[in-house]
Amino acid sequence: MSRSQRTAVVLLAVALALTACGRIWNRPPPEGESVVLKPAELITTWTDADGGTLTLKPDGTFTAEDVCGDWMGASDLNWTGPRSGSGTWKDDSGNAGTAVRLSFDTKGPQGDEVGDVLDALRHGKTLMLWTPVGDADNDEPPCLLTGNA
Repeated sequence: MSRSQRTAVVLLAVALALTACGRIWNRPPPEGESVVLKPAELITTWTDADGGTLTLKPDGTFTAEDVCGDWMGASDLNWTGPRSGSGTWKDDSGNAGTAVRLSFDTKGPQGDEVGDVLDALRHGKTLMLWTPVGDADNDEPPCLLTGNA
């Protein structure tokens, strides 16, 4: 094998490795475009693929019934099971898009806050909230909620 062929093989291997690292560490979001939503567009019931619901209310509270997510709390990191309960939500919209910050009233086993941040997307006429689930090294599907708006 000539020197130029060896160089081409090495460059190809490096390119494939870098592509794989980018895929592992930067899982792509679900199909759709980031969108800035008005508060009135957020105030609805959002439903996941398994029928779990998240209802955002105008007074800044929410109720959840078996809703998907990657619920963060220092004492139960990476608990990806569905959650039910109630709490408060905050609209963290910026120029790049809307993010909804959820905080459950019920604390984790060590008294820590439990919550998640969901980003807004629009795919055609469908509005969605989503968050990645699990370890970035795994290929778990994201939590994806569609709105009734």
